[in-house]
Amino acid sequence: MPNTYSKMYCQAVFAVKYRKAVIQNSFKRELYAVIGNLINETGAKTLIVNGHFDHVHVLFRFFPKQAISEIMKNAKSKSSKWLNESKLLEHRFEWQSAFGSFTYSEKEITSVFDYVKNQEIHHQKMTFRGEYLLMLKAHNVEFLPEYLFNELE
Repeated sequence: MPNTYSKMYCQAVFAVKYRKAVIQNSFKRELYAVIGNLINETGAKTLIVNGHFDHVHVLFRFFPKQAISEIMKNAKSKSSKWLNESKLLEHRFEWQSAFGSFTYSEKEITSVFDYVKNQEIHHQKMTFRGEYLLMLKAHNVEFLPEYLFNELE
């Protein structure tokens, strides 16, 4: 559509199924690159991908015609397929089915980028569970605690 202008940013956060800490230093950079490329494949623009042993943060720019759920579906399904086909783990790899997504304005992007970039340092002091709860509360996202960290998923 002509004359449609936008600049929308999203940080999405998703975890390894059962919150297992299986993202290893030996392949995490390659995995993050694959995820970033898969996000770009949808027409969105990856700014940074980083995480910790049990979860990943992605910061990307997207456009009005795109659904964040479709961007994440593509990135998660194809990156788990890549990881399984690469045989980097002894067992089958899966992401948790859900994810969190949070939008930001242009003026917040530098600090969000730095936050994602510094995940290793950040998680010396806080668990993924604590971090995720803080993000949900900071964005006033309503949730049912009994379904938030379903360990049976």
